[in-house]
Amino acid sequence: MSKTDAGAGKLQERTRAIVLPIAKRLWQFNLEGFEHLPADGPAILCPNHISFLDSGFLMLHVGRNISFVGKAEYMDSWKTKFLFPALGMIPIDRSGGDKSSSALDAAEAVLRRGELFGIFPEGTRSRDGFLYKGHTGAVRLALKVGCPIFPVGIIGTDQIQPPDAKLPKVRKACTIKIGRPIKTDRYRNRADDHMVLRQITDELMFEIRELTGQEYRNTYATKKAESLPAEKAMVAHVHETEDHSQEPSLSLAGVE
Repeated sequence: MSKTDAGAGKLQERTRAIVLPIAKRLWQFNLEGFEHLPADGPAILCPNHISFLDSGFLMLHVGRNISFVGKAEYMDSWKTKFLFPALGMIPIDRSGGDKSSSALDAAEAVLRRGELFGIFPEGTRSRDGFLYKGHTGAVRLALKVGCPIFPVGIIGTDQIQPPDAKLPKVRKACTIKIGRPIKTDRYRNRADDHMVLRQITDELMFEIRELTGQEYRNTYATKKAESLPAEKAMVAHVHETEDHSQEPSLSLAGVE
């Protein structure tokens, strides 16, 4: 499959139609803020990551095809190497460099087709429930394509299927919250500015924390997860209000 062909297709649509009614019988879903999502056009969804189920549950409820990056190790198993890409997974090699950049190129193609793309800014699942420092890949894509970023807060999926559990537990509840979009238009001419990339990424993580209530850790989740480009520069970010005025807001750079 070429980069331009990567992403979700008819199989995801059919899977959603079949699996969603079943999932609703197995688990209770509390959905908030889904009205913020556009009915068409490109957008990047950035959830926190606490369970294997996060991308699947989000895929079932957004109502549009969404492609996600997933670890390249899924391509090593016969159980997942064909199914996951067919459902919209874009494999990413977490060793970094050009290998991870290839996945972001495929994601760019998805967005330029006017579709949704999902990426976990933490880079890997949080095994202790904390929210970790975000990588800048999502912001790079948004600035390059010119699309909004939606923070997503997922709560409770770690109780349904914890990181090391092989099977999910039924009759439990989870919550998925979609925040208001982070618009990057005003920074389009500064797409290569490391400080801007870090600033917007910190704002994104702040918004995710507001949605989930997680405690923030100003460090990457694991060294292995540092697959997306990230800068060391940390700045106090500024939160833009609804009337486009600027007011100081809590910087994640100093939150422990």
